[in-house]
Amino acid sequence: MRHTLPIAPQFYVTAPQPCPYLADRMERKLFTALQGDDAEQLNNSLSQQGFRRSQNVLYRPSCAECSACLSARINISDFTLTRSQKRTLKRNTHLKRRATSPWATEDQYALFRRYLDSRHADGGMADMDVFEFAAMVEETPIRSRVVEYSDATQDELTAVSLTDVLEDGLSMVYSFYTPDLPRNSLGTYMILDHIEIAREAGLPYVYLGYWVPGSPKMSYKASFTGLEVYSGGSWQPMQDAASFEANLHPLSTDPIAEQVSNINLPDRRAHSS
Repeated sequence: MRHTLPIAPQFYVTAPQPCPYLADRMERKLFTALQGDDAEQLNNSLSQQGFRRSQNVLYRPSCAECSACLSARINISDFTLTRSQKRTLKRNTHLKRRATSPWATEDQYALFRRYLDSRHADGGMADMDVFEFAAMVEETPIRSRVVEYSDATQDELTAVSLTDVLEDGLSMVYSFYTPDLPRNSLGTYMILDHIEIAREAGLPYVYLGYWVPGSPKMSYKASFTGLEVYSGGSWQPMQDAASFEANLHPLSTDPIAEQVSNINLPDRRAHSS
């Protein structure tokens, strides 16, 4: 019998930098490395506690000024299509989906650059070159897929999602799409299609990243029924956006030591023999 110790990752905090979602605020992240034989196990556990993956790092906002950024997911059993979302599906029936291994291509990068230049020209990823893009897609220690959407009539790449497969759902790590079709609501369409993929796979959730009350960039996530947010150490149905305004207050943030002590880590001993 091989004896092993519980996973004990080290947690760190980034230096403050301007918040990309709320004006005149600074953001800070709590993060840990995602590596080794237990990467899948750690990713599943921390994703269920509001963490997100970026390459081989798991992170969660840990800002000194507020705790507005809330990890969001769709509970598929509580999801129903709105009339607007039905129209979005109808507008995109010409798109075909293809899921591949996490491998970056020139077509993906060209679409990524068009998307950034049009939608996020002043964002933190605006200067990402092709090598950094390839690292974002390919440097994953867990089960990840690249989901491509192409125009079936022209065989032209239209949208892409880098997606992780968790034990309880799909996590949309990063999505981008052509900026030339605003009426098609491609960002919403990809979420709707991932809901269908998860439903077919018997997975209960689709993880969307962070919802930020007061940020116009993130307001679209509140339009999905069945939305849950991770707040106060548990997942809660997102009913009234105004009920989370207290999270904008500096006193809503727990000390770093308390945040780390409240993280539940997986135990390798339960999976060793």
